Amino acid sequence: MSLEVNTKTTYNEDLNWRYATKKFDSEKEISKADLNTLLESIQLTASSYGLQPYKVMVVEDEKIREQLKAAAWNQTQITDASYVLIFANLKSVNEAYVDTYLDNIAETRNMSREDLKGMEDMIKSTTLQLPAELQNTWAAKQAYIALGNLLSAAASLKIDTCPMEGFDAAKFDEILGLGEKNLTTAVIAPIGYRSEEDHYQHLAKVRKSKSDLIEII
Repeated sequence: MSLEVNTKTTYNEDLNWRYATKKFDSEKEISKADLNTLLESIQLTASSYGLQPYKVMVVEDEKIREQLKAAAWNQTQITDASYVLIFANLKSVNEAYVDTYLDNIAETRNMSREDLKGMEDMIKSTTLQLPAELQNTWAAKQAYIALGNLLSAAASLKIDTCPMEGFDAAKFDEILGLGEKNLTTAVIAPIGYRSEEDHYQHLAKVRKSKSDLIEII
């Protein structure tokens, strides 16, 4: 008799377990090992062309988190969670950024830059030709893909998360000094462990039925 674990079921059970945690236990902290696992999951996330046009900041400084909390309508997740992860996307992408990326590919895969000429032409003739506003939107979408990967990875470790858009992005950018780095805050995610007082954890998950959500053509 096979004792093989049905990993598909286990994965979906993890997703069913997670929810947007409203109240974190400020006394429980994520281990450094688990934090590193979560950060690696973000690092391994897929992105358009593999460009990863964003940066992720791990905020643990209490004073900065208090400032961020004030800029997020005093939502306590920001100060009670173990860490706050800031997903900040590039506002615009230039040739230098693309060249650095292609240099990394060439070095990592032991290739010449000439071997990557087709890829270089494709990126520079598409992404770099977008107006700055559309580049910003495109980069923010890539950051959200990374956020989704974080949520799933955290659920597999039974670590709680709360993806949040309820904040003043301009104030976040100012507090974190993102403007001079060509970055802007796309979305944030406090991570930690749920408080026993958070009644949301006991509520049934509400989602569309598969028949309403999925159409097979």
